[in-house]
Amino acid sequence: MASIAVSLNTVLALCLLCACGALAACDEKDTVSADVAQVKLAGRMFHLQIAADFDTRMRGLGGRTHIDDDGGMIFVFPATQVGVQSFVMRDCPIDIDILYTDGVGRILTMHEMKAEPPRGEGEGKDGEPNEKYESRLRKYSSRYPATFVIEVKAGTIRKLGLKEGDLAVFDHAALKKMAK
Repeated sequence: MASIAVSLNTVLALCLLCACGALAACDEKDTVSADVAQVKLAGRMFHLQIAADFDTRMRGLGGRTHIDDDGGMIFVFPATQVGVQSFVMRDCPIDIDILYTDGVGRILTMHEMKAEPPRGEGEGKDGEPNEKYESRLRKYSSRYPATFVIEVKAGTIRKLGLKEGDLAVFDHAALKKMAK
C-alpha cells in the first residue's frame, strides 16, 4: 500500500508541475500587455508600444530620437474610426517606416517616412496643434481602410523585404478590444 501512495503522490506532484509549467508557458506566449504588443514581421519579433486612444495616437513617436531595432509603435483604431488613414511626421526628428494593415494584419500600404524640418516661426511649440505647421507636413496615406498602423525603425521594410499583402502576425482581437 505504501508504494501505491508514493506513486500516487508522485503522479499528483507531476500533474501539479505540468499544470504550473502550462501556466508559465501561457504567460510567455502573451502577446499583448497593457502597453506593449508583440508583432511578428517576416518572421522577426517586434515589441511595439500600443497607441489605442486618441491622445497616444496623436503623439505617436513624435519627439523620439531613437527606435530600437525591435521597437516601435502599433496604432489601433476603434471600429468606428476604421477608414483611410493619413499619418504625418509631426515633431519627429528621425525617419520612420510605416505599415498600414487591415483588421487581421495584412499589409495594405507601406511608406518610408522622412523627418520634416523642425517647427519654424509661427508654427507653435512641439506637441501643440498648429494649422500652419500641420499644413506643410507631408501626408502618408493608407489608400485603403486600415485598422492598425505599425511604425518601426527606418530601413526595416527594406531590411525584411516586406511587401504589400504580407501578414503582420499579432493578437489583433486583443488590440481591437483596447481601442478607444
